[in-house]
Amino acid sequence: MTTPSTFPAATERELAPIPVPTAALSFPPSIPETARVQLMRMFRAPNVLDRAERADLVAQLREAVTLEPEVAELRVILGMALCVNYDAQTALEELRIACKLDPDSYIVQLKFGELLMRLRVCGQAAEHTQLAAELAVTPLQAELARRQAATIRTMQREGIERGGYGKVLNVFRTARGWFGRRSAEEQNAVAVSAQ
Repeated sequence: MTTPSTFPAATERELAPIPVPTAALSFPPSIPETARVQLMRMFRAPNVLDRAERADLVAQLREAVTLEPEVAELRVILGMALCVNYDAQTALEELRIACKLDPDSYIVQLKFGELLMRLRVCGQAAEHTQLAAELAVTPLQAELARRQAATIRTMQREGIERGGYGKVLNVFRTARGWFGRRSAEEQNAVAVSAQ
């Protein structure tokens, strides 16, 4: 025994999956087409570019930055390419400049926080990631910032931070003090015998 439904029959159009627009990456116009293709490959898998392709990409992006030095997103893209090219110090400088140019940009804050996290400068990374979370507009952006912040907190809790070895070294210094400390008389005797 079936009871008749109180809802009208759904049409074919209503049952069709909702089309999700694919968000095409939009690059600044100063980036040449060859660099755009390399960037798309780099975003899919960073290790797919060989050394010559990475160097070529960085050169093209540097040229684009000289054409439009005030575009923060362009500097972020250059910073990401520099990271893939294993030039973290220069990437850090580019992202720092991007932060000064546009401190209210979600992507600038998120990527600067990510690089600082990878360099294990967790305090500053947490600050920039928090700024990115506050600037997030979409749920996806908020989720990315939340995950990055969680990773940073884990690193801080586990002591995986630049300078994190200091605690370990302090243990050895303390132990040396316990076992290696000479009395004042012994130090004077060594000083006298040296003269």
